[in-house]
Amino acid sequence: MSEPPDNIGRMFDKAVVAELAGLVDRLAELPSAAGDDATRVDVIAALEKLKAAVYAAQLRVIADFAASQEAANKAMGIEARQAQRGVPEQIGLARKVSPASAARQLGQARALIDQVPDTYALLLRGEISEHVATIVTTETSHLAVEDRRLVDKKLADQLPRLSPKRAHAATRRLAIEAGPAGAVRRASNAREDRRVGIRPAPDTMAILSALLPCEQGVAAYAALHRTADAAIAAGDGRGRGQIMADALVERLTGQATADAVSAEIGLVMTDAALFGGDDSAADMTGYGPIPVELARDIARGADDLSDDGAEVATADHEPSDANTGALPGEAEAGAVARARVFLRRLFADPVTGVIENCDPRRGRFDGVLARLLVYRDQQCRDPFCDAPIRHLDHIQAFAAGGPTTIENGRGVCQRGNYARQMPRFSVRLIDPTRHVVEITTPTGHRYRSPAPTAPGADRRPALRPSYPRRT
Repeated sequence: MSEPPDNIGRMFDKAVVAELAGLVDRLAELPSAAGDDATRVDVIAALEKLKAAVYAAQLRVIADFAASQEAANKAMGIEARQAQRGVPEQIGLARKVSPASAARQLGQARALIDQVPDTYALLLRGEISEHVATIVTTETSHLAVEDRRLVDKKLADQLPRLSPKRAHAATRRLAIEAGPAGAVRRASNAREDRRVGIRPAPDTMAILSALLPCEQGVAAYAALHRTADAAIAAGDGRGRGQIMADALVERLTGQATADAVSAEIGLVMTDAALFGGDDSAADMTGYGPIPVELARDIARGADDLSDDGAEVATADHEPSDANTGALPGEAEAGAVARARVFLRRLFADPVTGVIENCDPRRGRFDGVLARLLVYRDQQCRDPFCDAPIRHLDHIQAFAAGGPTTIENGRGVCQRGNYARQMPRFSVRLIDPTRHVVEITTPTGHRYRSPAPTAPGADRRPALRPSYPRRT
């Protein structure tokens, strides 16, 4: 008796997955298999082709998965404009990247396969890199489908011989010639995408960036340069770059000096670290770990330093939106030369190290609870998502009777909160002690997200009196 078609299909799918897993194991043996340098160069070239071909194959599977999920959601009565919701989240969990990164890859998959098929064929054969394929899809994104395919055909013979920089120039030139009006519209649309961003840099620094129209960017830089010229002429001992950086902070925040930070900053550290008895790294909310000595220097900048506990924050006023955990966005009038620092106790479980309570002296209970969730989770709690917290989510939905407590809350990004509302998505708390949240996707895959532990948690004594939980 033969197997039903569905069973045969599932057996084939499992065989493919097993074959790919075996390939990963065999790749681990390659370094010892290469006997001489000439062979090693050949292996490097072959692996580069394999890497490109694997990426192309992954794009095809991603596109097919998205189409299948969209069809399934529409069949359940979900509107077409929402049928793709939750798909990038599933792709991101499988790839261990953020949903935003997965969404970009899904868009690239559709563009390569449907609109620039010759470039996709080159990628599938390993003749061009993922980077070059991305250049082609990005530089032709404003073209009509027919023009895009025309550029694709003209590029097909050139791309395998071009470096990424030359491929970029060739693609851009052909795209402009194919649609000059579109190139102008693209430049206009780019101005609408102006924005400001921030990301961590090494050695407790941060990179504040701004994407601006060219004339505005040049004017802003020139103004900072003139400020530096005047300061140096007046005998300022700082370097030009230091003066420009300080002037940028002062003008953006309205502070008298760059050091007088007036926006609230969360600095989480142990009480022992604060007062010099422990060298565990501290955590700056929105940035990450920083050396304990730097954390102590920030704390020592307080006008009135108390011994209330383990979290330091500079602030001139209460947070503007306690329910969302939003930080004050602007400095108040009459900036001061020195920022005030206050301390608030954050209580961590002595065994798990998970932050579970805090001193409610500042603000309403709702505000303290919202702030505590942000401090505990630090960033979106969805696995592999590094986005900042935008929503405070009930693990057990409030409409289903879920309580508004620290145990039933989690900090997530906006798209993560919307994705969990889709059919066949579920979120549940499986370990209240360590606050481990399990996400189940429509395909039945499960992913777990434990709460981050507080700084110094691994150095705490095994037994220590715990603080009472707030209910």
